[in-house]
Amino acid sequence: MIRRFALLLALLLPLSAFAASPAPAPLVEGVDYDVLAQPGTLMPTKPGEVEIVEVFAYTCPHCAHFAPMVEEWKAKLPTNVVLRLTPPGYNPADPLERAYFASQEIGTLGLTHLQTFQAIHEAHDLPRNPTDSELTAYYTTLGVDAAKFQAALDGAKVMQRMQAAKQFSLRIELPGTPTMVVAGRWRVLGKSYEDMLRIAAALATNPPN
Repeated sequence: MIRRFALLLALLLPLSAFAASPAPAPLVEGVDYDVLAQPGTLMPTKPGEVEIVEVFAYTCPHCAHFAPMVEEWKAKLPTNVVLRLTPPGYNPADPLERAYFASQEIGTLGLTHLQTFQAIHEAHDLPRNPTDSELTAYYTTLGVDAAKFQAALDGAKVMQRMQAAKQFSLRIELPGTPTMVVAGRWRVLGKSYEDMLRIAAALATNPPN
């Protein structure tokens, strides 16, 4: 009899714990997010697709701390949620901003993105204001083809992406980096990096009315 009661209790405990867990608190405008006055996504989206954008800068120490957290977090997003990263795009001559788009174009972000943060903020293999040639030389050590990277760095597509990034940053009234925007409509607030990721995921999966 005691054994049967213990088995029944073991089966019921997980159910009672699940029933007792509180529902996530609803997001609050002005606390968790701001509504953008000029909505618009960074890039066109497919039907049913939700865009999350993080605006970052390689020289920003906060972005350097945030970057590996974002990389881990994005793997848990639903398949209809697409994460896009972009520098602000304000300075078309900025080698680091152009380097992000150039690496994106030739498909080497997996080699260069996190490593660029580390090279600037930890290893000091790159100065905060590197030249094109310094970036090319460093990326070559990561396994990037120097000729392909340099061609992309100087190419028209990178300049087009810089211009699109600038227009997006102006439209969202970029307050600083890192900044996250969901569906081109909501700018994420939050009290910590973890909070920003929680709010961004909630806005993408359960948007406000």
